Amino acid sequence: MLDLRQSLKLTQKLVMTPQLRQAIKLLQLSRLELTDALQAEIEQNPMLEEAPPSLESESNPEALTAPERKEIGEEKITPQVQGEDPAKVAEVNWEDYSNNFDSDFSFARETPPADAPSQFDFISQSPGLDSFLLWQLTHLGLNELDTKLTRFILGNLDGHGFLEADIADIVAYGNCTEQEAEAAIWLVQSLDPPGIAGRSIRESLLLQLDRKGLEETLAYRIIDEHMNLLQTKNYAQLARETGSSVRLIKEAVKIIERLTPYPGNEYSNEQTNYVIPDVYVYKIDDDFVIQLNDDGLPKLQISDEYKRLLKQKNSMSSESKSYLRENKRNAEWFIKSIRQRQRTIYKVMESLLKFQRDFFERGSGYLKPLILRDVAEDIGMHESTVSRVTSNKYAHTPQGIYELKYFFSTAVATTDGDVVAAEAIKTRIRQFIAAEDSTKPLSDNKISEMLAAEKIKVARRTVAKYRDQMKILPVKHRRQARS
Repeated sequence: MLDLRQSLKLTQKLVMTPQLRQAIKLLQLSRLELTDALQAEIEQNPMLEEAPPSLESESNPEALTAPERKEIGEEKITPQVQGEDPAKVAEVNWEDYSNNFDSDFSFARETPPADAPSQFDFISQSPGLDSFLLWQLTHLGLNELDTKLTRFILGNLDGHGFLEADIADIVAYGNCTEQEAEAAIWLVQSLDPPGIAGRSIRESLLLQLDRKGLEETLAYRIIDEHMNLLQTKNYAQLARETGSSVRLIKEAVKIIERLTPYPGNEYSNEQTNYVIPDVYVYKIDDDFVIQLNDDGLPKLQISDEYKRLLKQKNSMSSESKSYLRENKRNAEWFIKSIRQRQRTIYKVMESLLKFQRDFFERGSGYLKPLILRDVAEDIGMHESTVSRVTSNKYAHTPQGIYELKYFFSTAVATTDGDVVAAEAIKTRIRQFIAAEDSTKPLSDNKISEMLAAEKIKVARRTVAKYRDQMKILPVKHRRQARS
């Protein structure tokens, strides 16, 4: 029989406040994500505002305290946020920022400066492969069906320019015959760049040779019938299969090497996203200096206007004041979380510099084994905090730009009882392969033996795993024929 009753139970449990969850989330954001988060918080919280650039160099009573500045190094790191200093916006001459495009431009007038913006600076997206092919199709005078089919084909080209749709897809879309679908594919394949709309690298290369009038050559036959032997550079077997000499095979391969395996790449409009370091490590004399990168991050401060409203009596209703006080507390916590994030990144980088000093001095070959626990114990934080800080964060060092995760590497025991980092072994493998004879490339087993000669015991399958991680081809694809 079911019985409903009330009972009182006292328990202890860990509950994360929304502010704490926000601080943890900010800790693991990348630089780009942090910029978006700052802008989003400014839009949502009326008490938060971005400090004008003129205030960046001014003192800030709500910035880091004196012990914090001493701890981080005031001369090494720029303040992350502005406090509650009044925001005094300077007068701006908006005419300097206007863009006037005069259609009646005359060379008799004064020539605009070289760095003046042009109309092309305001195009939302640069022309790509699709627009280039579509521009060519508009000059062919196609009928309605061919226009429909060719545009469908253009929409099914991948970034490399290969056709991902088959004949059945085109027939079903255009309600046409297979001959009409094939004709539409041929129309697109006749466009520039040569090799476009091929359904594989092999077909694309054949189309390029056909465009050059080389369809009756040995190069065409090699691609058409012996693509697998070409990929492994087995020229002796190619000579036997085609009945040609190795010299003629090499001449045909030179023709093939001038072709473009991915014809669409040249017209890609994808923008390259460069890594912006979160922290810089400079070597000055015999010491290293750490500097956080605050460029591009909004400087935050509490709105003075709303602060004055809160101080005034009877200026607003109690609900409005309660709303502003709550947002003020959230804004103060948000600014504190940002400061804490930057301070933690600095501490982690300082610890990494201490553990991996040989790397910063001499390069990746001297990277030492390191785990999250080592850094966590050194800076007095939890491993999960160190893991969040090092994810998607990059450091500019004298040896190059590296993700902070890079400095953590598992240990591999040597035959003399010492240990070496796995990343150092990868660097050594890369050096072996870079110095190898291209006609007799090193096998994974040979590399394992060479490492053993340096007292580093690594199995052949481990060498193969490291080589794959570094995107280095196996020995059969690295082999070059003798000249």
